Amino acid sequence: MSSAEIDQSTFLEIDGVWKAFGDFFALKDIGLEVHEGEFVCFLGPSGCGKTTLLRAIAGLDLQTRGSIKQAGKDISNLPAAERDFGIVFQSYALFPNLTIEKNIAFGLENTGVAKAAINSRVAELLELVGLPDQGKKYPAQLSGGQQQRIALARAIATEPGLLLLDEPLSALDAKVRVSLRHEIKELQRKLGVTTVMVTHDQEEGLSMADRIVVMNHGVIEQIGTPIEVYRDPSSLFVADFIGEMNKIRARGTDKKDRVKIGKKEVTCLPHEFAKDETVIAAIRPEDIIPHGKGARSPGARDTIANPENCLEVVISDMEFLGSYWNAILKGSELDGGELHANFSMNAVRRMDLEVGKKIEVELSANRLKVFATAQEPDG
Repeated sequence: MSSAEIDQSTFLEIDGVWKAFGDFFALKDIGLEVHEGEFVCFLGPSGCGKTTLLRAIAGLDLQTRGSIKQAGKDISNLPAAERDFGIVFQSYALFPNLTIEKNIAFGLENTGVAKAAINSRVAELLELVGLPDQGKKYPAQLSGGQQQRIALARAIATEPGLLLLDEPLSALDAKVRVSLRHEIKELQRKLGVTTVMVTHDQEEGLSMADRIVVMNHGVIEQIGTPIEVYRDPSSLFVADFIGEMNKIRARGTDKKDRVKIGKKEVTCLPHEFAKDETVIAAIRPEDIIPHGKGARSPGARDTIANPENCLEVVISDMEFLGSYWNAILKGSELDGGELHANFSMNAVRRMDLEVGKKIEVELSANRLKVFATAQEPDG
């Protein structure tokens, strides 16, 4: 669902939520609004508070203070059984002694729905998740991906207003994970159900979410669309956690759109750092542009947008990653550091790039962002 298609009315409102475990605060003053029909992903490393926040929304582990409203109703202190949500866990949590049909029907049977209506709904859901002939089987007879589809069918059986997904794909192998994340997103679009997913997998967040909530140490670092958090990270933590990021020691200059890398002054995105202040200049591998003979396709001009941003480097290593090469670059201007650059297969072939070769690369000025050294992530 595109942002234009999402109902901008607030469906889930989280205001000033804290969660303490003894003297430790897992959540610190969390504020967030989720729109009707939106797919929001809580993304962050282990221990950042994302699962704690999901459990607070579900009423499985009540917040220490703060409020949570769903569809305008204050649910802050309601038990989980009285909240309007369906949930899918990493472990599937299917009943091993019940058939697939019985697993899906479990929640419906507790609502007093007529048996004929339950059977019809179960058949509809099995069709919806692409497993119409599996109803008589038991969970152990299905693959991991199939079991997770059944867990999803069970979660939406009662047509909840909110769907919660707690690391739903992390137990699956890579190929199944990619396939199922597409299926879940398509299903969410079709149903229009407001969805909150927890994951530590940045690829899942970027590919599935309408908006991403990046968390770290119990606080929200940034909220934005996948493109916003990837292309315009608000902190060095976000820049480093979402995708790969080169971090270069630099110094401020008397111009707010320039920094010094070694002895070289380069153009960057505007910043507020003082002259000679030590900073981190950050740029993604795909924003490092190779120049020289063969750098562009035949007939195309090798145009350098910012000549002052060009560095002479040596390729110290190359790693083939299928659709591109990751090259490790070193040079005297990097003051002992190194850069990782992603070069297309065509550029590598045309330029005859190999370990030990000297080349010139340009740091894209409109992609070179500057952060304070105090923001630098540990390790």
